[in-house]
Amino acid sequence: MSAMRKLPLYLVLLTAPLAHAQVFKCVDDSGRTTYTNDRNLARGCKALDSDQTVSSIPAPRPSTSQATPSSFPRVTPNAQRERDDARRQVLEKELETEESALADARKALTEQEAIRLGDERNYQKVLDRLQPFKDKVELHQRNVDALRKEISGLR
Repeated sequence: MSAMRKLPLYLVLLTAPLAHAQVFKCVDDSGRTTYTNDRNLARGCKALDSDQTVSSIPAPRPSTSQATPSSFPRVTPNAQRERDDARRQVLEKELETEESALADARKALTEQEAIRLGDERNYQKVLDRLQPFKDKVELHQRNVDALRKEISGLR
């Protein structure tokens, strides 16, 4: 085998010891256990031996068959439907307002793009003047998209 083919193998073998990290076990005042390899976060924690075996047992799944307490408030289907309808109306009104604000912001941006001031010989000055208008258009567009997504998720 040529020396050039062996070079990657030697590099891998030499860097393997550098990948080793010490693990610390930390128990807080409420009894929760956390593990970290960050020495700054591990003050007052116990260093674990590196020759311990690793357990691959998955955490227990939470039980889905837990009964709802009798004191938990119940909502009738009709009341929930009314709440959902009221929420949809509020979101649609907000969407309408936001779309109107987006149209106004786009109009203001278009008007500002058509204007060229006398002290703006450098194109960067034009871009700097237009940036707040572009930011406002982008903000309203994100709001419109978020409201549409929220409305589409309603039943």
